[in-house]
Amino acid sequence: MTKVLEVKCPQCEGKFNYYSSEFRPFCCERCKMIDLGHWFSENYAVASNEPLKEQDIDEIQKKLEEEYEG
Repeated sequence: MTKVLEVKCPQCEGKFNYYSSEFRPFCCERCKMIDLGHWFSENYAVASNEPLKEQDIDEIQKKLEEEYEG
């Protein structure tokens, strides 16, 4: 049985079946790429109480490398 969950695309607000979209939570590749462009252009940001320090960035990079290698 195919699951059906009709939702709105966060980009264009068009309705689509969540389970049948390979681009979820977006309805199509176009909406997904528009959203990605907003992140790359820094139109979106994740709130933080304080900026990252150089040490924080090094620790994050080390953890990512360990996960990738392991």
